[in-house]
Amino acid sequence: MLTEKDLDEFAEYMKSGAMEQDFKDGCENDRFYLLNLLEKFMDVAELADETATKLIFRGSLGALFPEKKPEEEGDKE
Repeated sequence: MLTEKDLDEFAEYMKSGAMEQDFKDGCENDRFYLLNLLEKFMDVAELADETATKLIFRGSLGALFPEKKPEEEGDKE
């Protein structure tokens, strides 16, 4: 499992220019690796956004409209 520290370190690696320098200095395989890493990270970020939206949306709806138990649904008098 990733930790916040891992994400902070990765963000710092990008912000500091170290990733860009590694890309410039790297061989073709290193460049390919870094580009794949960034692509995967963007895919995971998109999934994280979708997941957060689902969790928040479901949590909000659950608080507003609690699920009825099957025996409660028959009592519509």
